Amino acid sequence: MKVMPEIYPTDLDAPSSNKFSLPSGLIGFEQYKHAELLYQADHLPFLWLKLIGATDSIHFVVIEPGGLISGYEPELFEDHALTLDLNNPAEAMILNIVTLKRQTPLEATVNLVGPIVINRRTRVGRQLVISNYSRYSSHHSLIENSQGVGRVASH
Repeated sequence: MKVMPEIYPTDLDAPSSNKFSLPSGLIGFEQYKHAELLYQADHLPFLWLKLIGATDSIHFVVIEPGGLISGYEPELFEDHALTLDLNNPAEAMILNIVTLKRQTPLEATVNLVGPIVINRRTRVGRQLVISNYSRYSSHHSLIENSQGVGRVASH
């Protein structure tokens, strides 16, 4: 199933909560089964993904790639679409994890190969490898540095 990484889907109601479940956790963080998406208006397009465990929580910086990553068209394996109970592409919310480097923030990268896909209707998500992974990088440069000026990459 080809999913469209829309930022603001127009045909679905806004969720009443930013919380969702991750039955398998994230890769390397399988013990965190619940999550919440947090944001601050002055930090957009960056969002905080809060993974909630039994005794603690951790945070990741994520983005919704629609409008930010030109040409990004992730495709899901059919069994992943079925597992997430996706009836149509508009139900899929796509989040990509951003890696920031403390000393060089302009070298931020984003994982386009292993997005977190959330069913907007059921509020269940899963991190997975997309079927067209060979077209993308797990270390895609988020910002192009052209003559010292940072701008969002549009590869």
